[in-house]
Amino acid sequence: MRKPVIAGNWKMHMTCAQAREYTARFLPLIEATPNDRHVVIAPPFTAISSMAESVGGSRLELSSQNVHWEDDGAYTAEVSPTMLLEHQVRYAIVGHSEPRKYFSESDEQINRRARSAQAHGLIPIVCVGESDEQRERGEAERVIRRQVEQGLEDTDPDKLVVAYEPIWAIGTGKTCEASEANRICGLIRRWVGASELIIQYGGSVKPGNIDELMAMSDIDGVLVGGASLDPESFARIANYQTS
Repeated sequence: MRKPVIAGNWKMHMTCAQAREYTARFLPLIEATPNDRHVVIAPPFTAISSMAESVGGSRLELSSQNVHWEDDGAYTAEVSPTMLLEHQVRYAIVGHSEPRKYFSESDEQINRRARSAQAHGLIPIVCVGESDEQRERGEAERVIRRQVEQGLEDTDPDKLVVAYEPIWAIGTGKTCEASEANRICGLIRRWVGASELIIQYGGSVKPGNIDELMAMSDIDGVLVGGASLDPESFARIANYQTS
């Protein structure tokens, strides 16, 4: 039984004070959320410690927005798995389209991050997805399959999450049709060859489309950007209903 992961990626938003205020408003809204799903937030690195103190004992879990493959060393601006574990972080997003685009992250680097996360007991959320141009040229499946095969090499599919995030739908207001997102998620599951692999959809997820997305057979959660910055909005997403 695949247990959905509902994750909010705050990106470069929220100070420590704002994160504490958010948590105080959000936690009461998920007290009655069914236990058949995980609820996760990935704050910026500076707010992780504050969040860890605020969410202790609650059902809200923490993720980092990236993780390095070394425990320590001369890697300016990076964060190691051991640093994250100290603050009760359970997940680590790797391969998001923004680091891929702005910092030229390669599939090899993403794979090293994912393997390091797993080796330390973190669950990597490995992001894959095509650009608008790649989809228009009919290359979407080829691009995603390459990202999956190279990014997940030598990883344990039982201890990771894959997030299908079509780049053209991230922060644009465009949403991939639920049926098409479901089709791609099904392809990813088949390529990996793991029936219990957790696969999220990400890209302009909001309260108005969460129920439809979560009713799909191969979508096991969502990775939410902008809509996760408002506690009421993200609570509605966490409390999705499929019937």
